[in-house]
Formats: sequence, structure tokens, C-alpha cells
Amino acid sequence: FFSAKMSQALLIKGGTVVNDDRQFKADVLVKDGLIAAVGENLEAPADARVVDAAGKYVMPGGIDPHTHCQLPFMGTVAADDFNYGTRAALAGGATML
Repeated sequence: FFSAKMSQALLIKGGTVVNDDRQFKADVLVKDGLIAAVGENLEAPADARVVDAAGKYVMPGGIDPHTHCQLPFMGTVAADDFNYGTRAALAGGATML
């Protein structure tokens, strides 16, 4: 999924899009790394990679406002530094700490 070139369009078809205020069935078209359209029955550009998301949730990256990267506590420091903490967050779906 992440191997698609940024210049290649990506169409995520038939998933359940989850936003902060609602869930709905839709397609999501991504061009140049940005969401270009959200809607039903979107047409795939000729060079697009198409992913079937039927039965799956399509969510934006999450933000974790409460992290303990490099947190000093009682003479110790949390095991995660920002390098490994952000990698772990990304693997879990958070895109910002």
C-alpha cells in the first residue's frame, strides 16, 4: 500500500469513511499525496492504483496528543525517544505526536 509513487493516483473504493462527525460509504481519490475527492462511484484516473476497501474502515491518520517520548520521571527517562516513538506511532496509525 505504501509503495505507490506519490505522483501515482490512488483510488480507495467502497470503504466506510470515518470522520470526526460521522461514518459513510464512499470512495476516496488521492492525487499527489493529497485527498482530491470523497464520494460515491468515483472514476479512477488511467494511472491510478485501485484498492478495494469493501468491509473496511477508511480513516485519516490519528493524532496522539499524550505521549511520553523521552519523558523524565523520578531519575529515569522513558525508553522511547522521538525517533522510535514516532515510528511506533506511525505503525499504529497515528501520524502526529
